[in-house]
Amino acid sequence: MDEKRTDFKYSCVRERIYANEESFLSPFAMKSKATRGRKVQEKPCDFRTDFQRDRDRIIYSNSFKRLKNKTQVFFAPEGDHYITRLTHTFDVSQIARSIARTLALNEDLAEAIALGHDLGHTPFGHVGERVLAKLSSQGFEHNLQSLRVVDVIEKNGKGLNLTWEVRNGIVHHKSSGTPATKEGEAVSLADRIAYINHDIEDAIRAGVLKETDLPERAVNILGKKTKERINTAIADIYEHSFGKNQVAMSSTVMDATNELRSFMFEKVYELANKSIQERAERMLTQLYEYFTKHIEKLPKPYYQLLEKDSAERVVCDYLSGMTDKYAISVFENVFIPTTFSLGGVEN
Repeated sequence: MDEKRTDFKYSCVRERIYANEESFLSPFAMKSKATRGRKVQEKPCDFRTDFQRDRDRIIYSNSFKRLKNKTQVFFAPEGDHYITRLTHTFDVSQIARSIARTLALNEDLAEAIALGHDLGHTPFGHVGERVLAKLSSQGFEHNLQSLRVVDVIEKNGKGLNLTWEVRNGIVHHKSSGTPATKEGEAVSLADRIAYINHDIEDAIRAGVLKETDLPERAVNILGKKTKERINTAIADIYEHSFGKNQVAMSSTVMDATNELRSFMFEKVYELANKSIQERAERMLTQLYEYFTKHIEKLPKPYYQLLEKDSAERVVCDYLSGMTDKYAISVFENVFIPTTFSLGGVEN
């Protein structure tokens, strides 16, 4: 190997990224070099900033892989183009990066938060979340569970040891949250923009809605098509946030967005939830009761968590981490009798 190559200081790659951020990013952006760091200190990566490293850890996590088989709105739809929790996550990531780019914020941080924001979501969408919240005396919120996934559950109980800024953005991504960074604020808005628009597409695809059913005032402000509404939202955020210590929409666009959101709750979400509410609730309730009574039946990685947490908490960890199909499979294995045969010849 060339001696010059062996003497090359790879850390200059990371340092160059730091320098680029200092010269390009907004004063209100979170610079990678200024991170508050991790709970457990680690040697920096030569090629990547800490936020880039967090993004990669999330992408390669088991919880992220399972998102492809978790319901977004419609359970087990027939068709290849319906949104899953994974494709929703990619949508949020893309929109968050677009917002960050226009405002000269840290795209890597925004992307890492977006990719991790729903890791703790339950099977069967928000129905599953409501069921676990009802069953557990400790309550259940998917954003708090997402933080628990990256802190405690992943890597057989070791967690991903993410940076403070990514963890803060994950737990505060809901509209009621208060992210500590502008990138976290961008993800919170991106989440809302993404799910309203792709859920409209799914509802139209499923025959639940027609495009003409959408509230006229909101459509006139935001646009008739998905790409128009997303572009309107991002442009509006830019116009009302660039050069300011905020990531926000104008009152006009925010009101129209909230009107569209309320419309979706009334016409789509409640209908979709009702279609699986009873069966999902029965299934998750019985699984919850079974595993809290037979805690030794938990898979080893979850059973080991009992050294740190209560059985109630760990059973919620296990159930919330299931995909839709896996939850059904476990339910069938536990509660559905199997056929019995002696292997003899019938008379």
